[in-house]
Amino acid sequence: MKVFILLAHPEHQSFNGAMFRTAAETLIAAGHEVRTSDLYGMQFDPVSGRHNFITVKDPNYFKPQIEEMYATEIYGFADDIEGEIQKVEWCDLMIWQFPLWWFGLPAILKGWVDRVFAMGRTYGGDRLYGNGVFKGKRAMLALTTGGPPPAYVEGGFNGDIDAILRPVQRGMLQFVGFEVLRPQIAFGPARLEQGQRGDLLADYAERLKTIADEKAIEVGLY
Repeated sequence: MKVFILLAHPEHQSFNGAMFRTAAETLIAAGHEVRTSDLYGMQFDPVSGRHNFITVKDPNYFKPQIEEMYATEIYGFADDIEGEIQKVEWCDLMIWQFPLWWFGLPAILKGWVDRVFAMGRTYGGDRLYGNGVFKGKRAMLALTTGGPPPAYVEGGFNGDIDAILRPVQRGMLQFVGFEVLRPQIAFGPARLEQGQRGDLLADYAERLKTIADEKAIEVGLY
């Protein structure tokens, strides 16, 4: 299996960094091919603009989707974007590793989506959801939260974690055709003892050993 792992955390010694390394090492040891993108390490620019392209469709008015469709037709994406798109096209499974910040993705990862999920190349027309460009591929969110599990249930302090993740799992991943696996969530690792954090990593590694056989989950429409 070919696996693409993105890391969106600025500190490699963080628990996100540990989860990222655990995933890469475990999957490689299991015989899978792994490619990665360390977005902070790459100094990936999350701001979309004309620098996404080496081509220009309309020099007088910048509409990203029009330029994306034109770039798709004539191979006109900038090298940094083309490289990331090719990793998504290459993989069988994509894993996003990130901390849940302000109930969503870190800006650098959201900007990656803005720039890399290009119209024409990764979606468009009737190529959406079950008929999406990446139909047959799978994706999984691996993330940390600031609070403990009881804070992320329906009626809890922060609300249902499934509802919080829905805009990402449904509105980004499923939108372009990915089947979504159950998210790997480390609740409040900063509040845990070292041994407890070690147990979380061990559990994650054990799951990854059989990840190729996992079935997709249902992501609610509402």
